[in-house]
Amino acid sequence: MEVNETNRPLTETPMEQPIEAPVPTVEDTEKETSAPKQTLEEVVQRLKEINEKNDLTNKQEIDSLKQTFYKLQKAKSEAARKAFIDEGGKAEDFTPETEPAEEEFKAVMNAIKEKRNALAAAQEQEKEENLTKKLGILERMKFLTESQEDTNKIYDEFKKLQQEWNEIGQIPVAKVNELWKTYQLYTEKFYDMVKLNNEFREYDFKKNLEQKTRLCEAAEKLAEEPDVISAFHQLQKLHQEFRAIGPVAKDLREEIWSRFKAASTVVNKRHQQHFEELKEKEQNNLDQKTVICEIVEGMEYDTFTTFADWEDKTNEILALQAKWKTIGYAPQKMNVKIFERFRAACDEFFRRKAAFFKSVKETMAANLEKKKAFCEKAEALKESTDWKETAEILTKLQKEWKTIGPVAKKHSDAVWKRFIGACDYFFERKNKATSSQRSEEVENLAKKEKEDVIKRMAALEAAGTADDATAEQVRALMKEWNAIGFVPFKEKDRLYKEFHALVDKLFDRLHLSATEKRLSSVRTNGNKEGNLYRDRERLVRTYEGLKNDIQTYENNLGFLNSSSKKGNTLVADITRKIERLKKDMELVLKKIKDIDESLKEKE
Repeated sequence: MEVNETNRPLTETPMEQPIEAPVPTVEDTEKETSAPKQTLEEVVQRLKEINEKNDLTNKQEIDSLKQTFYKLQKAKSEAARKAFIDEGGKAEDFTPETEPAEEEFKAVMNAIKEKRNALAAAQEQEKEENLTKKLGILERMKFLTESQEDTNKIYDEFKKLQQEWNEIGQIPVAKVNELWKTYQLYTEKFYDMVKLNNEFREYDFKKNLEQKTRLCEAAEKLAEEPDVISAFHQLQKLHQEFRAIGPVAKDLREEIWSRFKAASTVVNKRHQQHFEELKEKEQNNLDQKTVICEIVEGMEYDTFTTFADWEDKTNEILALQAKWKTIGYAPQKMNVKIFERFRAACDEFFRRKAAFFKSVKETMAANLEKKKAFCEKAEALKESTDWKETAEILTKLQKEWKTIGPVAKKHSDAVWKRFIGACDYFFERKNKATSSQRSEEVENLAKKEKEDVIKRMAALEAAGTADDATAEQVRALMKEWNAIGFVPFKEKDRLYKEFHALVDKLFDRLHLSATEKRLSSVRTNGNKEGNLYRDRERLVRTYEGLKNDIQTYENNLGFLNSSSKKGNTLVADITRKIERLKKDMELVLKKIKDIDESLKEKE
């Protein structure tokens, strides 16, 4: 039998409040493992068995089966996707097939969920009923502590109430500590009023001390339990047992409670630290996933203008997705949200990529039609004998061809060969027809090189004279050089450099004008008719510029006062510039006339 302990103030309850810590879900505690050995059908069948037997207490197994189903489904989808790509398909075109077992899986999970909700509601209802029962026991215990009857008569009744109290199941957690404090208060009051002999009292104290010492030892061993969560739940059960045991001797009450409390504190701190570390890790995971989301969301789509750009970024996205899979779970309230954010960003990328590829395909198709039209034009002209006009048209078509843009690779070579084949056919015919012109160019080369035009110019430069006669000889040789005509294209640059190196030296020594130097260069500029037209246009612009300069200087003369010495000097200087510009104009007009004569000869 139990003996009394002295009253303990209500604020010094010998029980630490149970720590309500979040119980980690399967997603929080399970690590990624290799592919499950079960099949989708086996998972669904096991869930059906659980549902039919109403075996809903093993939440861990149900959650594990749920996760296994989705892993298997994902693995199956990934395998199908890989096979699709291996067969030549594109990743963005893959659409996973509907899994037949998924509907059945969802139905049985909904049924289990409803039953579990109903079970939870029933358990809550039972806790409320237990609370009512314990409140009734407390009322009866209070009555007994205030009773004036013989304590020997009410002792058995009080012990019976304690037994009933211990047999009653769980109550709402919010009421646990409050009810326990009241129960302990009435228990201590009762034992303090009971007048029992010392032998019974010591026996009860000793028995209770042994039981509480055993609980202290069990709590202290939990500090070495590797599973922190399991240690915490075991501690809660030890607390329930500690509450149910009666008091010990007054001088040992604080000591035994302090020992049990110290052991509890160690377990509780480990439990709290575990969840703080888990929380910190989850926050770190959330930070990493947020950075990945920002990278994908920050894609500068306007800069992706080629297939290579999109392929590079696709590889980057796939690498980020692979990185995402290596990062653990984020905090529970953010885990789904951050994944939906990442998925939305990836979906946007692949949507834009698909739109780009579609647009490029349409553009390539349009480019192909344009190039086919060019092929038809070239093929229509390839038999032409109008060498000059047709050559200009085909050359223009070749330039425009380069501006059209690419076509699909499978058509690129064929359409190009068709186009260039027609062009080459025409130019080969033209080359055969104009071979006589090449013979003339070879003869011109011989005249310029072998008939000593360059040598005579070199002799003038070596003579070192700088009089008007030498200047006239230079001009005569230049005129003779220009009159000879075109030379073979491959020899043109060599002769040009050799001849004009001598001309430049002579011009520098003879102090001929910069305009005449430029004109000497124009006189031997290429051997194509198109170059002559461009030279003439440049000369006309030069002429107009000189004319405007002369007009400006003449206008300035009208504002100058030549009465002073300084004014006379300035007027003389401007007058000399006007005369020099007029000579330059004469040279330009002469060259324009030469070009006109050359063009007339070609006609």
